[in-house]
Parts: sequence; structure tokens; C-alpha cells
Amino acid sequence: MALLTPLFAFLYHLPQVYKWLLKPYYVASLFMSVAFLTVRKTPGICDHLASQREDGNSCDFDWREVEILMFLSAIVMMKNRRAITVEQHVGNIFLFSKVANVILFFRLDIRMGLLYLTLCLVFLMTCKPPLYMGPEYIKYFSDKTIDDELNKDSRVTWIVEFFANWSPECQSFASVYADLSLKYNCAGLKFGKVDIGRYGEVSKKYKVSASPLSKQLPSLVLFQGGKEVMRRPQVDKKGRAVSWSFTEENIIREFNLNELYQKSKKFSRSKAEKLSPSQFPPVPEEEEPEQSGAEVQGEDSESKKDK
Repeated sequence: MALLTPLFAFLYHLPQVYKWLLKPYYVASLFMSVAFLTVRKTPGICDHLASQREDGNSCDFDWREVEILMFLSAIVMMKNRRAITVEQHVGNIFLFSKVANVILFFRLDIRMGLLYLTLCLVFLMTCKPPLYMGPEYIKYFSDKTIDDELNKDSRVTWIVEFFANWSPECQSFASVYADLSLKYNCAGLKFGKVDIGRYGEVSKKYKVSASPLSKQLPSLVLFQGGKEVMRRPQVDKKGRAVSWSFTEENIIREFNLNELYQKSKKFSRSKAEKLSPSQFPPVPEEEEPEQSGAEVQGEDSESKKDK
């Protein structure tokens, strides 16, 4: 069952995966992930490679290479148990495939290992994973605007994500956070983001470390009346984040989003009532046209005749 669940999830999201794989970043990652397999199985190239197989077939994996690949598969399965989105699943597969390729190439030939490692470093410095560009109701803060927005209206509750563009975890979480903003954003409950990789002063003030070793990215902080109420993940005494999964279900439960949304809708209604039509100046009624003097005299004479 542990194997079938990821498989069904992958097949369900296959159309999305297909679109992602067509992007340059993922196309390059795919080719680099299968580089050793291609070299080992391509006729004309594999014939010149060394092999520890008893039959001397250099175009097939030896027992040590099979062992490394099996170990890689086990690590990917363990990492993907905590993966939230399909991007994280695919990213873990690419990442550990590249690590396995480095080991396999160095074991095969140190020159090939150095060449592949150089390609990986160039790829890491020049290619960045595509950022989320979908719909969202999120306000992006800077170091000059975050304090003003949080304290602008004490009745507004803010959920703010502290992130960094270089963090793979933040990039994977972007689509989840955007979906939450589309479902729960209203006048009394708003969503914000601030890049602490760019604004270091914000990182220090709100005590969110941008260091990869702290594992505090991304961090979600709930503000009410401009003051912090709670955050996830929590941080221990050593400054390290307590392990927490950023799934949509966990966020809704831990931050009581359903309850917050219901309370915030009341604020939205009261705000709408202030702008009701009764608050606007009344529209002047049309005045009846003044009667001429002849018409008035005529009416007086008619009333006398009636008498």
C-alpha cells in the first residue's frame, strides 16, 4: 500500500508533471539524472567502459552499481514520505539521482566523475527552478511596508510567510500557500509574504533565520492586532526548527483557518454595512412645476362655482 499511494498520486497529477518536465530546468535535470544510465547502455560508448561483471559485459550494470541504485531508491522513498507537492516528489527524484550519478561516475572513471560534477555545479549556479506564477490573493511586503500593514487595522488578522527564493522548500510550498489564500482571503483575514533572503532586517526583527541549517524556511506566522500569536514551525532553544509538515490540512488545523474565516466574515459584513445606501445623501425628489397665475385664478373661480 505504501508503494501504491505515491504511484496513484503520480498518475493523477501526470498532466501537470508533463507540463513541468517541458520547462528547461526540468528537461536539463532529467537528462542529468539519466546520464550514467545513458553512458552505460549506449552501444559504442559502453564498449570502452570498465566493468566488474564476471561475464565481462561492460554494457550492463555490475552488482555494486545495482546496490547503489537500490540504496538511492530507498532514500527517495523515505524522503518522499514527507513531500507535500508533486514538485517536491519530482525534485527529490532528480536531486538524489544526480548524487547517485556523481558516485557512479567517480567509481567508473575519475575523469568522468570530475566532468559530471563540474556540469552539476554549472547547472546549480545558472539554472533556477521555475517560480510559482499562478493565481493568489497575497500581498508582498518589503522591510518598509510590513510593520505599517500589520498595524494598519487591529481588526485584521494576517498570516505571513517568511521565505527565500533560493529555498526549494519555499518554492514547493508556494502553490499550497496560494491555494489557501484563494480559499480563505477576506477583508478580516489576509495573507502576506516577505522575502527574508532579500530583507535581512526583517529576518532579525521577527527572529526567522534564513540559514539552511536552521530549517526555519518557510515559516508561517499569525498576527492579530499587529502582534505575533503563533508560528509554525516552532523553534527550540538551540534555534532549530521543530519538524513540521507544511500540508494544507496541517495549516488549516493548526491555525484554525475555518474558525478565523467565519469570524473574519462578520468583520466583512460590518464593513459592508458602513457603505450601505443609507449612509449616502438622499437623492432629491423631483419638484412639481409651479403653476402660472392664470391657472391659479381658474382653479379659484371653479371652486367658487362649486360652492
